[in-house]
Amino acid sequence: MPVILGTDGYRYEVSEGWARLPPGMEFNADVAAVGVDGHDNVYAFNRGKHPMCVFDREGNFLRSWGEGIFVRPHGVFMAPDGTIWLTDDGDHTVRQCTLEGKVLLTIGVPGKPAPYMSGEPFHRCTHTALSPQGDLYISDGYGNSRVHKYTPDGRRLFSWGEPGTDPGQFNIAHNICCDPDGWVYVADRENHRVQVFDGNGKYETQWNNMHRPSGLYMESGTKTPRFFIGEIGPDMAVNIELPNCGPRVSIYSSKGDLLARLGHAHAGLEPGMRVAAACAPRARSCRPASGAYRSWSRSTEPAANTT
Repeated sequence: MPVILGTDGYRYEVSEGWARLPPGMEFNADVAAVGVDGHDNVYAFNRGKHPMCVFDREGNFLRSWGEGIFVRPHGVFMAPDGTIWLTDDGDHTVRQCTLEGKVLLTIGVPGKPAPYMSGEPFHRCTHTALSPQGDLYISDGYGNSRVHKYTPDGRRLFSWGEPGTDPGQFNIAHNICCDPDGWVYVADRENHRVQVFDGNGKYETQWNNMHRPSGLYMESGTKTPRFFIGEIGPDMAVNIELPNCGPRVSIYSSKGDLLARLGHAHAGLEPGMRVAAACAPRARSCRPASGAYRSWSRSTEPAANTT
């Protein structure tokens, strides 16, 4: 029997063995993030020998690139101009690339982090987002507690955020996205929340009652987008078997209302058990990005009886 995740109008069937790599090639490290282009090709940004592996919608391997460039892949953003923005927290850089792997722009100095918690870019940056107005936002989340705003050509405008738990403070700003109005959403992972700001960094609100939000994807093509939030499960010795805290993907409305959750058990080798997620906007499928396994061999497809 196929594994079905979710409830009501949000039910997805796990597709076993979706990503088909060539003989002798494997994901020998985490797949940190995924993206989908306008032709439904899937870009798996991973920490193995071939940092970017590209598949078609059916999971057939197309090509790989990025060898010798990326140190520790972390974030993917598919830009509307047909380029891809790749965040490398091991190299402390953000690179804009063509879909064939040509580097067009590098923000940050490769291999040279800013001082820890200095607020200056970058110290293990995590993800990148582009607003409809053309502003570039970069979450600088492991060695800083900061969001940086840039022009698309790489000129920094300003930054905001500091360590802590109050509004506007971060404890690992792990992911970021922008809605059609230019509001900025930040997955504040270790504060167990998503914070919402206007385009100038003014705090607006926050979404709570989630567990270590790591993946953050906003659907496109609508003024009221849904948000798919990948939550990491417990990993401390005292709570590692705690139920109902993930790993899971939680789906929220544009107002922050919880619509559904996919998955609930602790991380393991069973189908559908994942740590973080990114979603395919055109393929209408949710393709989890492994944060815990040494292979990326499953995806989830909408169940046949759902819309």
